[in-house]
Amino acid sequence: MPVTTERLPTYFISHGGGPWRYMMAQSNGMYDRLAQSLRDMPRQLGERPKAVLVISAHWEEREFTVMAAERPPMVYDYAGFPEHTYHVQYLAPGLPALAEQARQLIQSAGFSARLDAQRGFDHGSFAPLVVMYPLADVPVVQLSLRAGYDPAEHLAVGRALAPLREQGVLIVGSGLSYDNTRRVGPSAAGPSMQFDDWLQQTLITTEPHQREQRLIDWQDAPAARVAHPQEDHLLPLMVAVGAAGHDETVCVYHEEGFFGGVTVSSFRFGQEGGV
Repeated sequence: MPVTTERLPTYFISHGGGPWRYMMAQSNGMYDRLAQSLRDMPRQLGERPKAVLVISAHWEEREFTVMAAERPPMVYDYAGFPEHTYHVQYLAPGLPALAEQARQLIQSAGFSARLDAQRGFDHGSFAPLVVMYPLADVPVVQLSLRAGYDPAEHLAVGRALAPLREQGVLIVGSGLSYDNTRRVGPSAAGPSMQFDDWLQQTLITTEPHQREQRLIDWQDAPAARVAHPQEDHLLPLMVAVGAAGHDETVCVYHEEGFFGGVTVSSFRFGQEGGV
């Protein structure tokens, strides 16, 4: 597949739980629809991106930090899973030049930023990426969240990173539209649907120039703090939306009854095949 030269869309994906891709045989089909949505992303792009920049919910630093390793290691940031999931490898290369460019763009927006040459892939990156690009032949760089979880800051960083879209870089916010591990199953059905309805309205039917303010005020949404007791899995969305500008939104994955009752969604910002 040729490397794209068009402006790419951005995505916010719900990345599932733990190293789920490596436990498909034990999941009784729970992840089939999520996996299908991730496999479809390369088709939507049309051509292979130069690189993927992932903002993972599972990496937080005091300042925005960019993974700069040429050969990123693995970070097994989960517990209680089968032994084999602590030995899986996703061997995509890093791209230090892109990491430095991202750092400079973030700094140009007025935020401190640094590089981390030791950081590896956490499951917020490798679990969905092994489905999207199973050959691990697309370079990947991760960007951390910034402690404090300020939505306006993460939206601004997304805007700063938007020029990378013109260079064939796919920007992916990897989190979950609903993330409350203490409330799953049937008891999650009501609050997850309420919050997802608000999210759909905010991202799809609200005018693009108004959606950022709604996202800044996300805690006013129905069931907001039930859906996200801590907003680390929501903040990657802010970066993806900031980088999207006024591009229109499409829901590319939606499921009700996930984990026995959770409503969950993923979104693309921008058109298929670039612009």
